[in-house]
Formats: sequence, C-alpha cells, structure tokens
Amino acid sequence: MKHTYRSKTAFVLAWVWLAFVAFNVWDLIVRFNGKPSLIALAVLGALTALVYAVALRPATVFTEEALVGRNPFRTTVLPWASVEDVTVSHAITVRHGEERALRLWTPMSSARERAKAQRRGTPTQRRGRFQAEPTLSRGEQAAMEAFAGKTHADWVGDQIRERSESARRRGQDAAPVRVSWAYDSIGVLVAALALVIVAVVIP
Repeated sequence: MKHTYRSKTAFVLAWVWLAFVAFNVWDLIVRFNGKPSLIALAVLGALTALVYAVALRPATVFTEEALVGRNPFRTTVLPWASVEDVTVSHAITVRHGEERALRLWTPMSSARERAKAQRRGTPTQRRGRFQAEPTLSRGEQAAMEAFAGKTHADWVGDQIRERSESARRRGQDAAPVRVSWAYDSIGVLVAALALVIVAVVIP
C-alpha cells in the first residue's frame, strides 16, 4: 500500500495560489491589452513554476518495495534494505551506500513544532484535589505516550527505520538506488521561461 507524506500547509496554499492564478489568467485573456498583459502573464507563470517545484511536487512516498523521495528537481527511489541510517532534525536525512544521503523535503519540523512536541511530552503538574481534565482511555494514553516529544517528521523517520529493518529481516537485497530528473518540474520551468521570453521579445 502506498503512503504519501507532504507539507499540508504548503500543499493547501499552493492550490489556493493556483486558483488565484487561474482567475487572473482568465481576466488577462479577456482584457488583453498587449505588452502589460504579457508581462503580467510572465510574472504569474514564473511564480507558479516556483510554487509547483517547492510546494506541490515535494513528497515522501512509501511503497511496498522502496522509499521514494520527490524533491523539487529529482526523484530518488531507495529500496528499503538499502537504508543504513535515519536522522531527524528540521528535516529527515536518510543515509545509504558509500556514505551518501537523501535529504527529504517533507515532512519538516520547525523549531516551533519541536518545542510544542517537547511540551506535550512533559507531564503536567496537577494542583488541588480535583482533576480538571477528563480521564484518557488506555488506547488514548498509549497514543499520547507514543507521540510524546515527537514531531510528525520524527514519526515518519521511525517508520522508515522500521520498514528498512523489516526488509533486512526478510532477506531483501540492498538494490541500487535510482535517481532521475523531475521532468514535470523542468517542463513547468521551461514553459515559464518561454512566457518570460515572449513578454520580453514582443513589443
């Protein structure tokens, strides 16, 4: 089963931007007035290409066979048995053969999110004779303990470790890592560059 992890905030804001761009492109086409409209279209195209590359495309994908890291301009397919180590700071770094490393763009943990997670992992001091908070069930308590002090990036890092260890226990071979260019991002950038050239060249 495939699982995809990405920045929800960036993903939502990117789609809001695309809706804004779609409305403005329609308006510019309807009220086309030559050079100013072309310049506006070129600016929208360049910004949209940037938004696509850094907000829509990046994702961390779990498949049955491998970890897939989709960064702005490259896609890395890393078989689970090839994972050697995982470290999590503000981003997840996955180390594999010959001291190479894959830095995942999503999910990331900000300093604010990490501080919040640490506060969540600190037991609260209860004052007085009566409890003001409802009693948690056994399952809720177990979930709270599992996530205590951890960000979403920490949790995903743990999942990567577990899957790589499971693959090695099953005797899965450490297959070569496959890296390819993100032709979708390159295509969007080329289209944006073409718009800029047209806006500059046409009088």
